[in-house]
Amino acid sequence: MFKSTLPILLATLAAGLSTFAFAQSAPKPPDAEIRTAMAWVFPEAHSPDPSAPRLARKPKPQPNEVVHVPGSTQSYTRAQLDADDPFPDWFPHDHPPAPRIVMVHGKPGFPLPCADCHMPNGQGDITSPALAGLPKAYIIEQITAFRQGARSTPLVMTREAQAINDADLNLASNYFSNLAYEPRTRVIETTTVPKTHWVDFVLVPNRNGAREPIGERIIETSTDIASHIVGDYRVENVAWVPPGSIARGAVVASKGIGKALPCESCHGPALRGVGDIPPLAGRSPTYIVRELIRFRLGQRTNPGAAPMRFEVSHLTLEDMIDVTAYAASRKP
Repeated sequence: MFKSTLPILLATLAAGLSTFAFAQSAPKPPDAEIRTAMAWVFPEAHSPDPSAPRLARKPKPQPNEVVHVPGSTQSYTRAQLDADDPFPDWFPHDHPPAPRIVMVHGKPGFPLPCADCHMPNGQGDITSPALAGLPKAYIIEQITAFRQGARSTPLVMTREAQAINDADLNLASNYFSNLAYEPRTRVIETTTVPKTHWVDFVLVPNRNGAREPIGERIIETSTDIASHIVGDYRVENVAWVPPGSIARGAVVASKGIGKALPCESCHGPALRGVGDIPPLAGRSPTYIVRELIRFRLGQRTNPGAAPMRFEVSHLTLEDMIDVTAYAASRKP
């Protein structure tokens, strides 16, 4: 009986070894590292804080509670902040009078005021890009891409682009393009970072103060989460990046890497922008990585995006982190 089953056993063993060898030598799925990075690149509304007591409950905010932020003479009730119509402006003297489309909801709700995400002064926040100082033609080009489905994410921008009329688009793009961009993110190289979780689309350090290796990540957060959540656009952000990433990114930006051309060949010296090509200097590194990944995954397909789709096809995740760390560290 053993002799009759031996060939079957040997064949089964050979097949198993072959499968094991294939599993060991099989390449990783395309963009596996990119998809892993989505955990820290793409914001979520909420993720649990593993250090928070399970039974802890915060008092429910009272609608008539008055809220202040440091340095502002303005005050709003919680109800006004929740309604955000018009959008709360803590520092109205920091910018020229904004067009109505920037500050006030449309009816019956869309378009949302641009300030909802990009702030009244166009400086944006960790989750949304700064529009201040972008070329007017570039802003209009991107809204057109959202309208036509050539930019598929975020979905809210597709709805915004379809709801806003051309007259308001002209007003808003003119307003933002004429504002000066003022960076407020400190870039710090480090080997370890606080453990974080998502709260209102922002990474927040866990309550127990635990730290972990940074690995191939950028961890960007606000230095004052409470003020950030209520729309304080003066609050400073910090972006922790891997050691040596700024210097490596400087090489990618000025000399290129592999088949990828130098970033400065399009975005200009020190990445300050050229003509209708947007500046990158001093802007949120997390946001830039997010958009590089969207180029890589085919989520930006308008004709103007073609050069970037080609370039990012030659960049690793580490390359993306390095060059965005460098860009964020530069002065506009």
